[in-house]
Amino acid sequence: MNASRRDTLKKLAAGAAGLTLGAVGMTARSYASILGANDRLRVATIGVRGQGFGHLRRWASMGETDNVQLATICDVDETLFAERVLAVTELQGAAPATEVDMRRVFDDPSIDAVSIATPNHWHALATIWALQAGKHVYVEKPSSHNIFEGRKMIEAARKYDRIVQVGFQNRSIPSVRRAMQLLHEGVIGDIYMARGLCFKPRDSFGLSPDSKPPAGLHYDLWLGPAEWRPYNEKKGHYNWHWHWDTGNGDIGNQGPHQFDIARWGLGKDEHPVRVQSMGGFFKYGPHECSQETANTQTATFEYADGKLLQFETRGLYTGGEDSLGVQIGNVFYGTEGWMELDGGTWKTYLGRRGDAGPSSADAPAEQAGEALGYLAAPGGGGHYANFVAAVRSGKKSDLTCDIDAGHLSTCLPHLANIAYRLGRELRFDGASERFVNDAEADGMRTRAYRAPYVVPEVV
Repeated sequence: MNASRRDTLKKLAAGAAGLTLGAVGMTARSYASILGANDRLRVATIGVRGQGFGHLRRWASMGETDNVQLATICDVDETLFAERVLAVTELQGAAPATEVDMRRVFDDPSIDAVSIATPNHWHALATIWALQAGKHVYVEKPSSHNIFEGRKMIEAARKYDRIVQVGFQNRSIPSVRRAMQLLHEGVIGDIYMARGLCFKPRDSFGLSPDSKPPAGLHYDLWLGPAEWRPYNEKKGHYNWHWHWDTGNGDIGNQGPHQFDIARWGLGKDEHPVRVQSMGGFFKYGPHECSQETANTQTATFEYADGKLLQFETRGLYTGGEDSLGVQIGNVFYGTEGWMELDGGTWKTYLGRRGDAGPSSADAPAEQAGEALGYLAAPGGGGHYANFVAAVRSGKKSDLTCDIDAGHLSTCLPHLANIAYRLGRELRFDGASERFVNDAEADGMRTRAYRAPYVVPEVV
């Protein structure tokens, strides 16, 4: 979106002011489409299976509220296109174009921004390519597949001066923002420990022999930066999460959301200095399932001031914790009490007896007031609208989760997985983003890339 497109919006509006919808036989949607054409944000979604299907539905529904058009959908699996195009057309009144290769999307000068919902191993390279092409980027969590990639994403965002939002949606939820503000104001005293929980039972997905890729799947593009291996359906769609070449396990799947909240609540805009992690893949043996990542894992991080962040992933059967029965959420411990947070619901307990303190149930009464600017992120309509608002303002400070913040939170599961795989405690130098006197751990900060899908040292 350039300045001339923005500048013509007022002229368009003035020229159309005397028209009525009935006089020209137009619907409200088609009228709005013409009126806002020169200020419209044209978006493409890269990856439209699973979370990507949610992306395209969200963008396609933002036409009238945010003047967004989903112009193109891109996926390496062509069999998805018919259903996805129909869904988009029903929502926005216009069909999107389709592409198999994301590079063709980045070559299109009419695309202003892209949202990336590919498997994890594609997040960084797709983001960097998009930035090099001058696009703004909304990228799903975890923002990268490894630590090196995240740093390169930040460098590219700054070099090409584009907006990059990471999909930590809690950052734009008013109730969660209120909880974080209260923590930072000292509602439970000085916070000395944050705990993230990812209790999500996962059954075995079984085994299958290698085979030819199914018709419609461009397998070389799907593998991208990962090492070449034969196609196997149990290592493909969705199951890529549980294999190191393409995913990061549940601690790097669902876990990043709770890692982000934990770090946010602690107020730590820095890396930890020490990490240890233990766990395993229990119940299902290698004769039953090809999963490589842990289904049960604990991790502990220590910051330079001694404060702690704990995380636990349980992939088998378990109840929740604390009075809210938290399974996917967080608990914060302070010198004067504690807070439980489960989605947008939270409660605080104060003192030795755990007397009830402020809670999310108080929010409706508070929202009747006018002094609640901290609740509303720029854009006012959730994480996607926040991204759109920042693209239009050109201010990365308007983002609720800029790539800097997204990288810090994403590095936490990366650090935990490296410690888990090596089986030892690690010390980390946040300034250099390298491990202290540990060449083996440093080697796991990045990966061997398969040409031409290489995350470059110089972006």
